[in-house]
Amino acid sequence: MEMRNVKLILSYDGTEFHGFQTQPNLRTVQGLLQSTLEGIVGHSVSIIGSGRTDAGVHARGQVVNFSTSSRVPIEKWPIVLNTKLPDDLVIQDAELVPDDWHARFHATGKEYRYRIDRSPYTDVFLRKFCHHVPYPLCIEPMREAARQLVGRHDFTSFCAANTPVTNKVRHLYAVELIEEGTLLTIVCRGEGFLYNMVRIIAGTLLDVGRGKLSPDEIPGILAACDRTHAGLTAPAKGLTMWKVFYT
Repeated sequence: MEMRNVKLILSYDGTEFHGFQTQPNLRTVQGLLQSTLEGIVGHSVSIIGSGRTDAGVHARGQVVNFSTSSRVPIEKWPIVLNTKLPDDLVIQDAELVPDDWHARFHATGKEYRYRIDRSPYTDVFLRKFCHHVPYPLCIEPMREAARQLVGRHDFTSFCAANTPVTNKVRHLYAVELIEEGTLLTIVCRGEGFLYNMVRIIAGTLLDVGRGKLSPDEIPGILAACDRTHAGLTAPAKGLTMWKVFYT
């Protein structure tokens, strides 16, 4: 039968997942979605994701695609899948796309958000999705440091030391800080991101907010191309893959 290429937008709470990518004997987003789809369509399915998320990282707008001979109407896919999937993985939308469309290769950019709870005590309703930082933060220096990161730079200092990618030059379109009461959100938009890049940016900006680093030190950290010059990697639970952009 004729194969159709289906695009899905999904959200998930990453707390109980060992990341996006399939791993033997571990609960992953790709693995769970793939096995659920295969149970529905009756043939093997290969899930292509727009990118990976680590264990504990969440997604609001992860994008995947897969090919299937199933005749399930495209508008029914969210309903069919959501009746089979657990509550921490939800299909938001489905769309038929051209046969050569690829969730990863056709992406033109991504937005990640790192959320920080600044309340004196852990908010029980935010604890799974925010990094709790009860000490005072100076926001304006953090904003100034964030502006230093915008543009095309070698982000070697802002990615995990064991990152296998050779070319670590990336273009950040925006790094913004949004305050909503005690909630502080670091918004990062760019053409692409390196392993742990947003979490290291968040950890570095937190150091600026605590007065451990000056905004003026950011260009030197970038130029050093040395992971040890930047801040700590902020915890995974504060990070959400917010949106994937396509032309």
